[in-house]
Amino acid sequence: MTPSPADEAAAPADAAGAFRAHLGALALLTLLFFLNFLARIIQAPLLPAIEQELAISHAQAGSLFFFLAAGYFLSLLGSGFVSARIGHRRTMILSAALTGIALGATAAAGSLAVLRLGQFLVGAASGLYLPSAIATITAVVPRRHWGKAIAIHEVAPNAAFVLAPVLAEALLSVVPWQGVLAVLGAGSLLGGAVFLACGRAGAFAGEAPSFGPLRDLARSRNYWVLVILFGLGIGGSMGLYTMLPLFLVSGHGFERVWANGLIAFSRLPGVAAAFGSGWLTDRFGAGRTIAFVLLGNGLLTVGLGLCPAAWVPGLVAIQPALAVCFFPAGFAAIALASPPAARNIAVSLVTPLGFLLGAGALPSLIGAVSEAVSFSAGFAAAGVLIAAGAFLPRRLRFR
Repeated sequence: MTPSPADEAAAPADAAGAFRAHLGALALLTLLFFLNFLARIIQAPLLPAIEQELAISHAQAGSLFFFLAAGYFLSLLGSGFVSARIGHRRTMILSAALTGIALGATAAAGSLAVLRLGQFLVGAASGLYLPSAIATITAVVPRRHWGKAIAIHEVAPNAAFVLAPVLAEALLSVVPWQGVLAVLGAGSLLGGAVFLACGRAGAFAGEAPSFGPLRDLARSRNYWVLVILFGLGIGGSMGLYTMLPLFLVSGHGFERVWANGLIAFSRLPGVAAAFGSGWLTDRFGAGRTIAFVLLGNGLLTVGLGLCPAAWVPGLVAIQPALAVCFFPAGFAAIALASPPAARNIAVSLVTPLGFLLGAGALPSLIGAVSEAVSFSAGFAAAGVLIAAGAFLPRRLRFR
């Protein structure tokens, strides 16, 4: 039977209404993700103060993010066992509560060793959240709206990127850096309580990893390609962000307040860019969007390392807007390459290694190169690696 003009006109309206029905759940998940992500990046704008107080080197400062990434890596690997036991909703609430406690413990750090342990615990606590969140979003939102739904969720890290330097400077004017961590710990506990009272999404169990899926993933070309892509995507966004304050303060002599203000301003366009990436992913596909983002981001990062000092503020303002566009396409690629029942497993097995590479190894590499050569050389080397990843999406095979 041929649909009538009225039926054809009603179809887009029905689709839009189906998407709007999930906006409340997406808003609560975005709040949790914002607090989760803020806990992992707040150390970046605090790093100049931490480095000065504890008298540590650039390489030691960069290593802090490797310890955070190591905790995040292990937690993501085990998140499937937790969500299979207590369900996705309770797993996300547990993550918020444990992240708040870990931040409070880190606030008591008075040495590099204790700070590294605190970073590890923050990473381990926050790592439980993301696989359950992606599994929840792709379960409740129709597939044709995944790009837009994930883009809304990705507003959280982009907003955190903007607010972290502003919040850090505002609190540093009245409390030491340890006090900043304590305040964020309280905020994470409050966010978990809000979701416990108001959130209903995710009230189903995940699938625990087993030897069979692990073996199949390890043999899959898709898995290793996605790991490398996520390593480069995370490195181009979070990895560079964590070292930018030191790059500007120690590498170019900027004042810390001015540097953090510039970094906060540079992340504002990223909030809108994440929405645009969601629509681009739905329109052109995940693979093409990923390739474009990595190539452009890599070239901008090379320019950031090699350009004259007068150009640095302009490139710092441009680069993040493109970097954040990776994630809606990246998570859509994981979902498209995985069977529906095992999407949380795919996320929990792709993102750990990706995070360890991009948010742990890359900042450590930049810190080591800055000690041996210069900060500029470190950023240029990171840019070459990111741009090279543009050739990998063609190796993916989607279901």
